[in-house]
Amino acid sequence: MSPKQQRGAATVEQVLDAALGLYAASGEAGLALGAITKASGVSSGSIYHHFGSLDGVVAALAQRSLQQLLETLVAALSRAGDARSGIRAVVLAYLDFVRVHPDAARLVHSVTADREGMTHARQIRDSQEARLTPIAAWIHAHQESGELAELSTPLIESLVMGPVVGVVRRWLTVGDTDLQEAAEALPEHIWRSVRR
Repeated sequence: MSPKQQRGAATVEQVLDAALGLYAASGEAGLALGAITKASGVSSGSIYHHFGSLDGVVAALAQRSLQQLLETLVAALSRAGDARSGIRAVVLAYLDFVRVHPDAARLVHSVTADREGMTHARQIRDSQEARLTPIAAWIHAHQESGELAELSTPLIESLVMGPVVGVVRRWLTVGDTDLQEAAEALPEHIWRSVRR
């Protein structure tokens, strides 16, 4: 990477870090161009150069948070020896990510991210392909070994992630769920839904 590219990448991270801080403090309403320029120290022209628009900043921030989450899940799966321990590892890794990075998790599970996801689902999936491919390969390998049910990859993903996302959304919004209780209960219940 050239020095110019390194400076550009550093500027992008500086803007995204500032935007996440503003989102954490004030929600979507805090993501105003003036607030981002003030918090990041980056000019509005530079922000437009790197992101195209304020919506581009929000989309990039959601993408970065999703990327971090997916990298965490892939790492958890790569350390698992069998399908059951893999399901447990991915559920616990997801819950740990949310506990350690609540602001990023809040953004990933927000109406803003949902809106972006509904509008650009195919592009988002394509941009995360490098992180999703190992998950699909893991599922396929454990179906071939006879451990996982013969269901489509999207259905396995939904059966595993659906309950976790539901608990996380409640924890982030209503606050009436306990992540530790979820960590103790969900892996086994989810395993029963996807085992062969």
